[in-house]
Amino acid sequence: MWTRNFTLYFGARTVSLLGDAMMPVASALAIGKVYGIAGVGYTLAIWTASAVLVMLFGGVVADRIGARRLMIGADMLRVVTQGCVAIAFLDGAPSLTLLLTMAFLSGIGAGTFEPCVNGMVPLVAKDPQRANATLKIAEAVTQLAGPALAGVLIVVTGPVFVYTVDSATFMVSGVCLLLVRVTVPKPEPSNVLSDLRRGWEEFKSRSWMWSVILVWVFWGVLVVGPYVPLSSQVIGADYGWVMAALGLGTVLGGLVAIRLRPSRPLVAGATALSGYVAVPLTVALGLPLPLLMAGHLLGGCAWAFWSVMWSTSVQTQVAPDVMNRVNAYQVAGSVAGMAVGQAMAGPVTTLVEPRTFILGSALVTVGVVAALLLIKPIRRLSRDPQEATGRSIPVPADSLA
Repeated sequence: MWTRNFTLYFGARTVSLLGDAMMPVASALAIGKVYGIAGVGYTLAIWTASAVLVMLFGGVVADRIGARRLMIGADMLRVVTQGCVAIAFLDGAPSLTLLLTMAFLSGIGAGTFEPCVNGMVPLVAKDPQRANATLKIAEAVTQLAGPALAGVLIVVTGPVFVYTVDSATFMVSGVCLLLVRVTVPKPEPSNVLSDLRRGWEEFKSRSWMWSVILVWVFWGVLVVGPYVPLSSQVIGADYGWVMAALGLGTVLGGLVAIRLRPSRPLVAGATALSGYVAVPLTVALGLPLPLLMAGHLLGGCAWAFWSVMWSTSVQTQVAPDVMNRVNAYQVAGSVAGMAVGQAMAGPVTTLVEPRTFILGSALVTVGVVAALLLIKPIRRLSRDPQEATGRSIPVPADSLA
């Protein structure tokens, strides 16, 4: 697995993920100190919304020019946006308008980058599940180190240095991707609308995929979206350590996903996801720090295992020539609800106490797991590459486990 291409791709993802892992803590503490829960929520919401807006076109462009080129461009855009935020904090309190503008542009970078992630894995690794699990472990390590590092740096050096480091990580990622060498098949002549239509047809033909995304909208609005703005204020100064525990749990989940190869990956992933209930539940109950960290450790493990099963299913069930477009639809749908949840985090605190809302998030998590296990196409999906009709799809031999 550790070819030159995968090693470079692994390096690019790891270093940029480290910067990403630092940002929720840095944003929650730096922006929250100036503009409160509403400021954090609005900033995250506009970032997510702009990402969703461009994801579909990002998938189309990636299938036309190649995912690697588009990822490099997205990295360079985020070098600029994060650098501007760092400079803005030199004056102490940047305007909310500037923060929202940079969040919007940074979201565009993320929205064009994210549809390419799944499409790149089969190009740089022969075993998608092992590669996904390895990348998930790397992500988990960064989530372990990033929040704790950000928490320390924000106190010792302030937000300027943290945002500067984040800008630098995207520069390193772009250089690593520039050195990756992959062969991109020449696309057939087409226009943007027909490309979007082809991606939509491929997406909706897989009932297991759109079923998961439909459930995920509720997950985004009521669980993941409002979690960071609300929990960061509820937990307070220990937030970085709690997020570090979540990252450690993700490491463990990734290690498990390397070893286990269930015949029904989404069923196994959904069953494991039930452990994520511990994340909002421990926060809602106001448990002491050791129990908070234990709950997030379990939740991180559950989340990582589900993520690997989902990513591998997408990569092995979708033909390579439409991978980026289909991935754009599923990613856009996955995070669309998050933007709503993030935006409503501030207003909801005027109506409901944050702990009460987070307790509701725990109940929604139970409902999400139940829904995933009750939907027949999700239960029936096997490891074998198939279309919605059950026929084999043309996946290159060297891209399968």
